Amino acid sequence: MKKTNVLLLPGDGVGPEIMQEAIKIIDIFNSKNMSEIVYDYADIGGIAIDNHGNPYPEQTAQKAKQSDCILLGAVGTKKHENNENNLKPEMGLLNLRKSLDLYINVRPVFIFQSLIDRSSVKSDLLNNLDIVIIRELIGDVYFGEPRGFKNQDSNKTGFNTMSYSQDEVNRIAKYAFELSKKRNGKVTSVDKANVLEASQVWRESIEKLSKDTYPDVKLSHMYVDNAAMQLIREPKQFDVIVTGNLFGDILSDEASMLTGSIGMLPSASLSDTIGVYEPIHGSAPDIAGQSVVNPIAMILSVAMMFEYSLNDLKVSKIIKDSIENVLKLGVFTQDIAQSDKHVSTSAMGDAIIKEIKKYV
Repeated sequence: MKKTNVLLLPGDGVGPEIMQEAIKIIDIFNSKNMSEIVYDYADIGGIAIDNHGNPYPEQTAQKAKQSDCILLGAVGTKKHENNENNLKPEMGLLNLRKSLDLYINVRPVFIFQSLIDRSSVKSDLLNNLDIVIIRELIGDVYFGEPRGFKNQDSNKTGFNTMSYSQDEVNRIAKYAFELSKKRNGKVTSVDKANVLEASQVWRESIEKLSKDTYPDVKLSHMYVDNAAMQLIREPKQFDVIVTGNLFGDILSDEASMLTGSIGMLPSASLSDTIGVYEPIHGSAPDIAGQSVVNPIAMILSVAMMFEYSLNDLKVSKIIKDSIENVLKLGVFTQDIAQSDKHVSTSAMGDAIIKEIKKYV
């Protein structure tokens, strides 16, 4: 069995709490000789600023480059939210993504049947929901230059640059098209090409790639404002959505609420050689340390790690099936409970481990 070096980045807020539950999952499969994962720790975000004066210190960067894959909790603290941009916790995450060339963000959107009545959307629109949002992750306004502030006549102005090149668009679009061939052969590209030049390059590039290389995949285009509405109006019309960094950030958080809670969905950030796996929710400092955060998104991120980086579909399925079994038993954390009866973060992790043991 091949040894896998996994770097754990618990981060801020609820990050350390949910990371503890992820470690339980890794440990159980290690103990059953179904994996040989060796893990190490490093700081990122606010805790890294406190300990190293940098949200992405060199020690973390070196460990990241030497790892096979990475599990990340969350970044963001109220303590540092007013820092200069280069010293904000979120810059640790952006620097991680850029330094490892994590240009692909995979965000699955699905719902466990036991939670179908937790969504604010009608249940008949959600049965068998299965969407994947492919978000370009290291371009767009988050990384575009120039950016900054200017102050003229005491009138402070902030500015950012949204840009996409054909090469940037083509490589993320290729991933989306290839994924669609394994699913239903349908891609929806989301942009704002009616008013944005960056989106016009985006649309032109994807259209050409579709005609030249993927003529058998059904491609449609949608403006981002319409896509936001359609996700709520008729979510199952979508299969694979591919979009830019900013639009993907917003749409994937919106789509998470179809599932009943943002605490339910994982994500994978991929380069051609490494994957970073994390829940899509933030650091939630308002509930940090209270043992009420839902660890399922983090545990599903572990399942994605097994699937994408370790190519182990069996273990990934065991984790997902175990979560489904726990929910069927009516074990819920605070965010998905419909009454005062709910379990703690660690109790949810223990319940999932109990189910996993039935398979292994």
